[in-house]
Amino acid sequence: MENVRETLKELMNRRKLDQRFTDVMDKVYSDPDVIAFCEQHKNELSKEALDRGAAKLYEFVNERNKANQNHNELLPGYRPVLVLSNHLIDIEYTPTEKLIASEQAQARAKRVKSINMPKLIRNASLEDYYREPERTAALNAVIDFVQSFLDAPKDFHKGLYLTGSFGVGKTYLMGAMANELADHGYSSTIIHFPSFAVEMRNSIGKTNTFDKLDAIKKAPVLIIDDIGADNISSWIRDDVLGVILEYRMQEELCTFFTSNFDMAQLESEHLTVNQKGESEPLKAKRIMERIKFLSTEIKMVGTNHRN
Repeated sequence: MENVRETLKELMNRRKLDQRFTDVMDKVYSDPDVIAFCEQHKNELSKEALDRGAAKLYEFVNERNKANQNHNELLPGYRPVLVLSNHLIDIEYTPTEKLIASEQAQARAKRVKSINMPKLIRNASLEDYYREPERTAALNAVIDFVQSFLDAPKDFHKGLYLTGSFGVGKTYLMGAMANELADHGYSSTIIHFPSFAVEMRNSIGKTNTFDKLDAIKKAPVLIIDDIGADNISSWIRDDVLGVILEYRMQEELCTFFTSNFDMAQLESEHLTVNQKGESEPLKAKRIMERIKFLSTEIKMVGTNHRN
């Protein structure tokens, strides 16, 4: 087929159709995308193939225009693309960038399980993290962990214990890390420990108490947020937190912590004294040994960005 434009014009002249249909098809045959497609495949398209493909060309132009206007598309979220199939014109529908982004966001959300966590972490990203000198060590440690984990996801990788004052970005950084792992297909669970402790106390005697505990302790990557802000009890310390940490230590599962306490303070000021005011240093030390096995302490300082 030597001259595409002439061939398309000839097809219109050959058709003795009503004026309305002629006007419609005239727009189709003069459409830049249609002409470009025909030019690209002029050595493979015969006049007969162009004639038989009129309905497909019309469908393409019509659905493309609807998609451009976001108006009643045949397949919402998909755009039509002209293709050649056995020397005949056909249409394939491919997902739009918007649909792909939406599906990726849904897939990420399914991989990051958050329990009583703020909405902020849903869109947290390492790229958007505050690049301040005081936060460099923590950010670099997270980046190093992610790279090491992606290189060998079945190996044990020590997590982090991020300690620092309010609003320095501990939780956000953990959320960003979880989302980064999710983008590569790996699941994480983030729990706000004070809220989780209340939930566990309220569920005592119910059938799903240990199901919840089991799901948490077996998470591939677990982030325990705000440990030390809860009203600790011996049961929460020993039979909830202790059970989680014991399992994760034995199975060598990646575990992270955030806290306003450093490790020494968490042991002496939070874990040692139970709700009755009794000192239980050995039980506190037992918990801390597991935290130290699972994580490396990093102190974070800087501006409070929460306000």
